Amino acid sequence: MVLENNIKQLRIENNQMSQQELAELVEVSRMTIYSIEVGKYTPSAALALRIAQVFSKPFEEVFYFNKGSEKK
Repeated sequence: MVLENNIKQLRIENNQMSQQELAELVEVSRMTIYSIEVGKYTPSAALALRIAQVFSKPFEEVFYFNKGSEKK
């Protein structure tokens, strides 16, 4: 199972928030946000919860498991 996310869609829905703006709000680098969005990095539980809080969404609306894909 791969942990996937809706971060890019949520950023767009949130006044076209940039990766940099989100990164600053959760205190990580822009590259960390990019890596999470494209599935190259799985965030810690604390970081995932901070990201969900930025969008005022429950964790499950931001992150989800895709049982059909395998991480390589």
